[in-house]
Amino acid sequence: MSNILTIDQLTKSFDEKVVLDTVSLDIKYNEFVTLLGPSGCGKTTLLRLIGGFETYDEGRIDFEGVNILTIPPNKRKINTVFQHYALFPHMNVFDNIAFGLKMKKHPKESIQQAVSEMLDLVKLSGYEHRRIDTLSGGQQQRVAIARALVNRPKLLLLDEPLGALDLKLRQDMQYELKEMQRKLGITFIFVTHDQEEALTMSDRVVVMNDGVIQQIGTPEDIYNEPINRFSASFIGESNIVDGIMVKDYEVIFEGISHTCVDAGFKKQEEVDVVIRPEDITLTQPKENTIQGVVTDVIFKGVHYEICVMVGDREYVIHSTQSQEKEDKVSLNFGPNDLHIMRKSDD
Repeated sequence: MSNILTIDQLTKSFDEKVVLDTVSLDIKYNEFVTLLGPSGCGKTTLLRLIGGFETYDEGRIDFEGVNILTIPPNKRKINTVFQHYALFPHMNVFDNIAFGLKMKKHPKESIQQAVSEMLDLVKLSGYEHRRIDTLSGGQQQRVAIARALVNRPKLLLLDEPLGALDLKLRQDMQYELKEMQRKLGITFIFVTHDQEEALTMSDRVVVMNDGVIQQIGTPEDIYNEPINRFSASFIGESNIVDGIMVKDYEVIFEGISHTCVDAGFKKQEEVDVVIRPEDITLTQPKENTIQGVVTDVIFKGVHYEICVMVGDREYVIHSTQSQEKEDKVSLNFGPNDLHIMRKSDD
């Protein structure tokens, strides 16, 4: 599949602070790509540069093979849905959605048809004459999406558009956005700091921190195969432990040798060992296992979050089985539950 967007060595600073540091990224046609990271990591700045709402220092952005960094936003085949929807309060739903088409002087009949199709797509048929201020937050968001999509852009940018919605509506919209993208065959670039949103909707996730791309991969790759401490700790919860790679497929941590599925490290290399909370099971204490004491148990609805102290290190375990505080337990996991990473500063 060919690329619709190629970002090459893109750099941006504000007041001498680098917010994007030689970022390079390829995005394919019809992909749903999420830029994920904490506040201040550079993801929104990158989105604004793609949309044409920010100036750049160095680098280039090629859209269908043409450098667009000097092309104004209204000349790009790119539309944006902002976190604050920027709808026109003096216009009804129909006129908000039709605004771009009217500005381009489309025929009245084609505008009517296009708006009707969009209203049906975002499940707002019958709302054509409603005032914007009578709509809920979720309905306003759908209008903003319809207004962006009615122009049939080749690329849609979404800057944390679900942030103002309540949890249930946000979850519903995650699935609906992915379904819209699939039906329309439009490339989506979505910005969020919410891991669940990124993992639920994306074909690929771009993990960012301090203006640098840390990792790019499918949701499964990002979750199961983090490449550094930042990715491992930011995507889901992780127990990250200091270990020593004795040889291929053998790692020592907490003073015990464990079989793993990783290879290619130096003998006696210091490594980070990642174990996800859901991959640990607790049993009665037994020999040749990591043993600890339960210090806290929190009911989370679908599971219990159990904290276990092993020496001076706390492990977090997710289990459907509760434990009592002060229980002595063994931590159990298999070779596939361990992920070994090289030491890094991240």
